[in-house]
Amino acid sequence: MSNTPSCFVVQIDLERAEKLRAGLESQGFTLTQPPYTLFQGKKKGVSCTLYTSGKLTVQGSEMKEFIEFYLEPEILHVFAFGYENLSADLTPRMGVDEAGKGDFFGPLSVAGVYADEKQIPLLGKMGVKDSKKLNDRTIIEIAHKIRKECAYHIVQIGPKRYNELYAQFGNLNLLLGWGHATVIENLIDKTGCTRVIIDKFAAEYIVESALKKKKREATLIQRTHAEEDLVVAAASILARANFLEGMAKLEEMWHLPFPKGAGPKIKEVGRLLVKKHGREILQEVAKVHFKTSREILEQVEG
Repeated sequence: MSNTPSCFVVQIDLERAEKLRAGLESQGFTLTQPPYTLFQGKKKGVSCTLYTSGKLTVQGSEMKEFIEFYLEPEILHVFAFGYENLSADLTPRMGVDEAGKGDFFGPLSVAGVYADEKQIPLLGKMGVKDSKKLNDRTIIEIAHKIRKECAYHIVQIGPKRYNELYAQFGNLNLLLGWGHATVIENLIDKTGCTRVIIDKFAAEYIVESALKKKKREATLIQRTHAEEDLVVAAASILARANFLEGMAKLEEMWHLPFPKGAGPKIKEVGRLLVKKHGREILQEVAKVHFKTSREILEQVEG
């Protein structure tokens, strides 16, 4: 986000001091011990100082990457840097986001979260941020906390149902619009809230039309990078966690690891499945309108 602070300050448990010291050494930091500190590490672009009080300061032109890719996941186990101002807007609202639309295998998951003026700061304290900035283990941990604190609704569209709906809608954006509208409809009924922020994925009328068909009215705020909003970020975490749960069920059912995304490993697993179970298997585990589906069948049957 913009307005990145020039210095990051956090209190840490001194039991983590040795792990931090070793981590800095392994990354090429030069360590010294100025007065009132346990140590100070410096390298080009980053200075990291741990005081005897447990106060840790980080500064420098490269501090953002150091904090997000090392300090938060390895030492702090809290993901909040760059999200300091996201809880400033305490307007009760609903956030909606999806996961799995770019993955060949597995479900499409659409999630909505409602948070009020008391719950929004809690999301910040949980370490909520855009799920793309978090690893899968952390996503599952934070999702559990969100589900305990906030009203939510999730629509998981498994591969078989996804393929049926895609054939019915004939368009991914229309299918997504239906999924978003279904989540919004259920959360309106649960909470009465009609202020909704979603990550814009298509023309604005797509979700608006889908909501009208459900006879629901809402103030829809559609914008790109909506995950910068704390409540939408919470929805992105629930959607991703639900997608991961769907993938785990597929792996348990078919006794096979299903890779995420749409890369080369996908085709390898797809060919294995088709050879063993026939071409119909793709309807059960994958989104068959992806060109990957056609390529797999051509490789196996051609």
